[in-house]
Amino acid sequence: MNSETLKARTKAYSISIAKLIIELPHNVINKNYSNQLIRCSSSVGANYRAACRAKSTADFLNKLKIVEEELDETMFFLELLAEFNTDRKQVIQENWREANELLSIMVSSIVTIRKKDQKL
Repeated sequence: MNSETLKARTKAYSISIAKLIIELPHNVINKNYSNQLIRCSSSVGANYRAACRAKSTADFLNKLKIVEEELDETMFFLELLAEFNTDRKQVIQENWREANELLSIMVSSIVTIRKKDQKL
């Protein structure tokens, strides 16, 4: 998967999360978890784009690690929302699976880059 495909995929993911949040009922729990979720999910795409403009391998790895952390945080808040919005569990789980796939891609990239860097 190339960087342009991943840029598009992370942007689409942020949009998917935003659409989910719009559909959630308004209450204090959803409001607080949604605020956190919108920040971390949109940070995934923003930080991946920043990684693509990295100045060095170390800079690239650092930015990918941020993407990894933001995806993990996104998954956490999706899990919390699923507990309080059982009627939306399917769409929440679909977004969780996409986050998990993106996380696997990022972790794999980090591992590959580290291995290459060690060989140099």
